[in-house]
Parts: sequence; structure tokens; C-alpha cells
Amino acid sequence: MSLHEELVSEVIQPDHGSFDTAAMARGQPGLPTGFTWRNRHYAIRELLESWKQSEPCDHHSGERYYRKHFFRVLTDTGEVMTLYALRHVKRGQDPKSRWWLYAVEAPSQS
Repeated sequence: MSLHEELVSEVIQPDHGSFDTAAMARGQPGLPTGFTWRNRHYAIRELLESWKQSEPCDHHSGERYYRKHFFRVLTDTGEVMTLYALRHVKRGQDPKSRWWLYAVEAPSQS
């Protein structure tokens, strides 16, 4: 059975007070233990993979910084989802839009 990834790119609401404080102490986003998306709660059962995405700095110095931290997780529903956290929310954006559901993996219909 093969999998395909459905792009979602929607804001999620992480569970309050459930962030990985050890990661936060290292200056990284702390993956929450669960989140709500489209009025449904998902518990994160396992972190499968994580990575960072760098982008050029806004002040045109040529430097790059890590803007997004991605987390591929297994949820309590059995779904594999890719989440990401923005390091800094851009000016004018809602500060609650820091955590996003990037994609959901689903079995392909073959």
C-alpha cells in the first residue's frame, strides 16, 4: 500500500501547557502533546521525524536563519501528520498562528 500526502497548510491550536520544555530550553519549538484542528482533538503518540527549513534574513545581510521547524508525527487516530512551528510570527499576523498542520498522509486509492 502506498501513501500520498495531502497538503493542508492550516493553523492548529496546540494543547496549552503541553510543550516539550527541554526543546524550548535549547531555543527550539517544543512539540506539544496534542492539538486541535477543524474542531477535532489529536494526541501526538510518536515523533517520527523532525527537520528545519532555513530562509534568508529579512535585513538583506545574506545570512540565513531557521524560520520553520517541521515535525512528522503519528497521532492517536493512526494518521501521520506533518506539523510546523514558525520561529517568529511576522508583523501583522495573529500571534496564535505559530503552529500549522502542513500535510496529512493517507493511503492512496489504488
